[in-house]
Amino acid sequence: MLLAEKVVVVAGVGPGLGQEIAVRAARQGADLVLAARTEPVLAEVAGKVVAAGRRAVVVPVDLAVETSALVDAVMGEFGRVDVLVHNAFSMPPMRGLLKTDLPEISRSFDVNVVAALRTVRLLAPALMESRGSVVIVNSAVLRHSRKPFGPYKIGKAALLAVAQNLASELGPSGVRVNSVAPGWIWADTLRTWFEYLASQRGVPAQTIYDETAATTDLRRLPEPGDVADAILFLASDLARGITGQCLDVNCGEFHH
Repeated sequence: MLLAEKVVVVAGVGPGLGQEIAVRAARQGADLVLAARTEPVLAEVAGKVVAAGRRAVVVPVDLAVETSALVDAVMGEFGRVDVLVHNAFSMPPMRGLLKTDLPEISRSFDVNVVAALRTVRLLAPALMESRGSVVIVNSAVLRHSRKPFGPYKIGKAALLAVAQNLASELGPSGVRVNSVAPGWIWADTLRTWFEYLASQRGVPAQTIYDETAATTDLRRLPEPGDVADAILFLASDLARGITGQCLDVNCGEFHH
């Protein structure tokens, strides 16, 4: 198993990718600490981790505001951290940079960049003790400059810089820091969006999927499991010589 007897913290657990990361980590032998704002979702995911035969600790917390409760919970329950997966994210305004209010950009930056840095900093002593690893979920928005995505891209570009600099700072202590950059993730949110686009055009939702998938080399869109498996690889000892890198998971939509 890739993560046998490891303690994995997933910061930002939702019903899509966050859940997939947690459940697959449990199947690979890890115990989980699950952090997010929504308690019912945390409880549901924890139940799936337990069903996979591993322990799960639930920490209801707003990672954009406070993360000390997360540190207290993981150290109190397990006494160590081997892996941190930072998946917490809040959608920034989807407007061009010339049209977006600057305070909105600042708020998005605080939630999506500063909060990630805060979480890593607070768990850094435990990660250094275990010579562990960090994986930060980024986005394929890094690879394009489409007009509505300006605030999104500058936040994710900053998040990539955070990960790369942390790799340099934590590397001498044996801690690896990497990122994944998913493209479209074929899950409930995207399905709802494609259904809306289809209704606007009067076509089946499958048409929107096919048109979008046609822009990728594999002619399909990544699913949560595709992204989660890439994260678990980077978190595991199979990637022991990899740090400071960003792995694209986009079925070949972009080449980098």
